[in-house]
Amino acid sequence: MKITIGIADDHQLFLKSLALLINSFPGFEVILEALNGERLLQELAVTPVLPDILLLDVNMPVMDGPQTTTKILAAYPGTRIAALSMKADDTTIIRMLKAGSCAYLLKDIHPDELERALTEIAAKGYYNADAFNVNYRRLIIKAEETKKQQLNGREQHFLQLSCSDLTYKEIAGQMFLSDRTIDGYRESVFEKLNVKSRVGMVLEGIRQGLISL
Repeated sequence: MKITIGIADDHQLFLKSLALLINSFPGFEVILEALNGERLLQELAVTPVLPDILLLDVNMPVMDGPQTTTKILAAYPGTRIAALSMKADDTTIIRMLKAGSCAYLLKDIHPDELERALTEIAAKGYYNADAFNVNYRRLIIKAEETKKQQLNGREQHFLQLSCSDLTYKEIAGQMFLSDRTIDGYRESVFEKLNVKSRVGMVLEGIRQGLISL
């Protein structure tokens, strides 16, 4: 049984090219294509079988990625949605994660990583690129030294605030701490969760049940 994919993107050339690429992956098939979020919702309403995974462009006309994600999950809870974007800024990424996206993929992603991401989403329900970018030797050594490290209260509070649109400077203000102290919390949480970015931190926090959006 193939893993079925739906794609929404307002650039038709990219949409068709991506569909061809995914159809070339063993075990995958694109069964639904739409040029914007509104059209995607219309297609989902009449399709006999929902795609296993939906890939949504973040910046679409008529209805953007976060709006589309929210509406899809309201109508079809549990749907696995991955964001597609040219933007890698924290605000855009966190908007999609808060809406319910289980992965954030850049449009210049290598085909091998895209196939791996789709496989991970189908199997586990999420994909965190940081899990593949960390230093595995360091992780192995760390695993031998200690079990999973727990976040303290301050780090937990910092992690929760990091899921918002606040900048690190604004988080420092909310926690009544200096920028340098916040930098220390960030590095500590990155290390404990074995991630290298704010996006990875948020995804891993969700995965481990440390936070909820």
